[in-house]
Amino acid sequence: MDNSENFVKVTIYGQEYTIKAPADASYIKNIAEYVDEKMREVQEELATPQVPAKVSILAAMNIADELFAEKRDRDQIKGDVENKVSSLIEIVEEAIQQ
Repeated sequence: MDNSENFVKVTIYGQEYTIKAPADASYIKNIAEYVDEKMREVQEELATPQVPAKVSILAAMNIADELFAEKRDRDQIKGDVENKVSSLIEIVEEAIQQ
């Protein structure tokens, strides 16, 4: 067995899981805590208690929304940086030609 793999016990929404992953145990625990937090936030927003499957799907949708928003923001920043770099290159090239 690969020694770089860890088995980490985590609790998400009241269920205990043993996760096998090639990552640091504290990293896995942080992810599990984040998912647990998101699931609890979803349940708090609902009028009545829901089955864990529904809560997990809604939490996954919220997490995916966060991911897509971060990607959109990153792409916007990347585009802004690329435009600024292009402008600076033009300014430098003009200065060199003079």
